[in-house]
Amino acid sequence: MNQIIENIKKFRELKNLTRDEVAEKLEMSVSGYAKLERGEVELTISKLYRISDILQVDVSQILNFDASQVFNVTNNQIANVIAKDQHNHYLDEYKDKYIKMLEDELERIKKLNIDKTPQQ
Repeated sequence: MNQIIENIKKFRELKNLTRDEVAEKLEMSVSGYAKLERGEVELTISKLYRISDILQVDVSQILNFDASQVFNVTNNQIANVIAKDQHNHYLDEYKDKYIKMLEDELERIKKLNIDKTPQQ
């Protein structure tokens, strides 16, 4: 039963609905709905069907929801590491190009100063 309640919460969050909104549509108090999401109140079949209507999903989707299909933490962590490495690589490239540009500018200024120095 805890998994079903957890699935309801995940669907609610995916649908960007607040507890207040769902509670209102269920004609329940917010605290009553919060207790339902915490598993402190029994979820009846009729309430499950009403929640599925509110969330616009089939009851079977709530019963069989696999969060790893949506929230694949392992792949997300790998993607974050790859993105960070790519970002760091980009910053390193940018830094190297910037240093090269500054060195070139320094050489240009030195050359200008040498050309402007009076010859004896």
